[in-house]
Amino acid sequence: MSTNRATSQPRVLISGGGIGGNAVALQLLRAGIRATVAERTAAPRPGGQAVDLRGPSVEVAERMGLMPGIRKRQLDERGMKFVDAAGRDVVRMPAEMFDGKGHIADIEITRGDLNQVLLDVLAAEGGVDYRYGEWITALEQDDTGVDVTFASGSTERFDIVIGADGLHSATRRLAFGPEEQFATYLGGYMSFFTVPTPEDLEPHWFTMHSVVGATNIGLRPDADPTTAKALVTIRTEADPALRRDVAAQQALIRQRLADAGWEAGRILDAMNESADFYFDELARIDMPTWVHGRVALLGDAGYCGSPLGGQGTSMALIGAYVLAGEIAAHAADPERALPRYEEVLRPFVAKAQELPPGGLKAMTPKSAFGIRAGQTLSKLMTAKVMKPLMMKMMTKTESYDLPDYSAQTTAN
Repeated sequence: MSTNRATSQPRVLISGGGIGGNAVALQLLRAGIRATVAERTAAPRPGGQAVDLRGPSVEVAERMGLMPGIRKRQLDERGMKFVDAAGRDVVRMPAEMFDGKGHIADIEITRGDLNQVLLDVLAAEGGVDYRYGEWITALEQDDTGVDVTFASGSTERFDIVIGADGLHSATRRLAFGPEEQFATYLGGYMSFFTVPTPEDLEPHWFTMHSVVGATNIGLRPDADPTTAKALVTIRTEADPALRRDVAAQQALIRQRLADAGWEAGRILDAMNESADFYFDELARIDMPTWVHGRVALLGDAGYCGSPLGGQGTSMALIGAYVLAGEIAAHAADPERALPRYEEVLRPFVAKAQELPPGGLKAMTPKSAFGIRAGQTLSKLMTAKVMKPLMMKMMTKTESYDLPDYSAQTTAN
């Protein structure tokens, strides 16, 4: 059946209950469109690595009324530093060095906490049709709608389907084609997990250590001061056998950190007991279009830039804001709304997806000489004479002209 748009709003399905999916659901709700969210996990995922808000994403969070909740939960991070194998400082970069727009932004928050802020606001404003433990297994669309088959076996018809289901998006695969068509492997893997905070770790500082053999380890402050988030970055050839094989993933990490020094031993001990171990390839998603008929991709599903780019949360929030705004503005014409979303957002994504100079290779030197050279370069970055250049690189997305959709919503 198709929606009678003279008397009702379009039926919208959102695949994925992460930051992008919940943000677009919230903005649609405020425009009078109560979406359905299908989330594969059985409950919201707590914790996760720290993410930041910067540039236009801060303005979006303000417009969406999220800042009170974010301020209550944001991390107290005061800078980033690099240490040697003995834990001695090599380079220190206080957050204020780049006016809160550098590696450590003014607003840092764990991914799970930011998602919970969105869920709390959704619940306070009436909620959505939320279906945990559910996901899409088939899509079939025509000129008037999309028939969706779910893992539970049920089938429903929607006017619009939004894929906000991450780097390995099932929605993208079903509507656009295999992941291999759009994903570029960036040369390595990254892992995150929670560890007890070492007693000698400097509070409030994101601390990194480079290991000979193209590997980095780090410890980052958590919302709970008794725990920290471990980060492991490994540069290596792609190995498809690693996907979903936790034992093989952890074996690779143990191999790379066997003689790493600093806090590597404690990190490895905690990894064995971690309940939130995460490991995935570093990849970028580039697509000729994020829209196919009545299906649109949002966030990492359509334009993942990888953690190397550091703009994933910004792209998800701003993308959700624009997508919901265009759907609300063209509620009677989804085939106009979705291309408009892409047209408006493309300029921002083009800049946000840019990788830092040298990419992963520059971040993970193989040799001791390469590590020393990288540390020397980092010290040069902290010089006052370099600040204008660094600020230009770090604020590349701030010139984006964020559209105003206030007429389409009832927010605040």
